[in-house]
Amino acid sequence: MLSTSKLVCFVATGRPAESRRFYQGVLGLSVVEDGPFALVFDANGTELRVQKVQAVSPQPYTVLGWQVRDIEAVARRLSERGVPLERYDGLHQDALGIWSTPDGSRVAWFKDPDGHTVSLTQRGEAPWPRSV
Repeated sequence: MLSTSKLVCFVATGRPAESRRFYQGVLGLSVVEDGPFALVFDANGTELRVQKVQAVSPQPYTVLGWQVRDIEAVARRLSERGVPLERYDGLHQDALGIWSTPDGSRVAWFKDPDGHTVSLTQRGEAPWPRSV
């Protein structure tokens, strides 16, 4: 039914000016619209709508993520832009904060201005669909 429809992603912000600086200035997404109800970004052809709300309750899990070709390079660029990678007890993460999964994928997490957990993934050698 929806397999041929474009996906739209949503996340909320109570801090729209900071979110715009983060998603546009730090992550490099193009602004499509800055309206009264949402910031709209182009995330490589996927619409990311950052809804403007009064209060945000960040969840304890990842809400957005990107597949990347070189996670170390992206992690370093984020660090250079003042974005620390998250550390989690029980996961063996390298010096940059990157965790290696059993299939060889590599994952790192960081927070947006509202405290939402965002991830980076570099796929390993398992038979996953590869689009990067």
